[in-house]
Amino acid sequence: MDMLKRAMESDLYWSFRQSPVAMASAAVALSLILASIFAPLIAPYNPFDPASLNLMNGFSSPMEPNQFTQDVFWFGSDDQGRDVLSTILYGMRISLFVGFAAVLFAMIIGVVLGLISAYVGGRTDAFIMRIADIQLTFPSILVAMLIFGIAKGFTPVHLRDQMAIWVLIVSIGLSDWVQFARVVRGAALVEKKKEYVEAATLVGRGPVAVIFLHILPNVLSPVLVIATISLALAIIAEATLSFLGVGAPPTEPSLGTLIRIGQGFLFSGEWWILFFPAVTLLLLALSVNLLGDWLRDALNPKLDD
Repeated sequence: MDMLKRAMESDLYWSFRQSPVAMASAAVALSLILASIFAPLIAPYNPFDPASLNLMNGFSSPMEPNQFTQDVFWFGSDDQGRDVLSTILYGMRISLFVGFAAVLFAMIIGVVLGLISAYVGGRTDAFIMRIADIQLTFPSILVAMLIFGIAKGFTPVHLRDQMAIWVLIVSIGLSDWVQFARVVRGAALVEKKKEYVEAATLVGRGPVAVIFLHILPNVLSPVLVIATISLALAIIAEATLSFLGVGAPPTEPSLGTLIRIGQGFLFSGEWWILFFPAVTLLLLALSVNLLGDWLRDALNPKLDD
């Protein structure tokens, strides 16, 4: 209770209450995340259960009874008779899982390398930063595609569909660690020169303890901001890869996969198969990105000057 009370009285919560954009973004993002988590409970149908599909329901228009079965689908149905609303709810689970896992993976790599680079310095610092500089010269989506292709090539053929999601997470994570490493390195270089680090070294603390117990807690604020913004970028990256056909498998479609499927029916009049997944992806990425912008401004008031 004391922790909750302190959180309610904090400057961060006050800033949140003063920002209508942040409150609206949080409401949209939380609603979509909860909807994806509880998809099995709230989805009208299980779109990936072949026994529940009826091809006669194919291409049903939104909110209009099907001419053969009289079934009504809020967001319409696709070519296989799957409820589009249900596919969106289940597809968001894949997109969010990949996004959160990829950001966590990138954050761990970037934070560790950034701390080591700042604390050790010398050739180690130069080596890590040169790798980061080289990677920054390539668009992250191309790096992710390259890593995905290499990793998939080493994956046994019979395991590719089962491992596709994990390969996707590793690909996006390895393409996004640079931002974490550069920011953490800059912050850690400042913290490294402070008296508490020197005091910890003098009392016999080892390098690992100094890095992770003393410096790390004081550089987490910018990491949190980058992680929030990177989540939106990771979701978009996953959708882009899946749209290009090198992401989530058809057996576990994400929002990007649904958009790719819907794109094939756009010009034949079945606009809803593309429209609703695309709008959902837009709302999800935009709300998370706006939250990241607010968090950056709230934790760095000097940026408003």
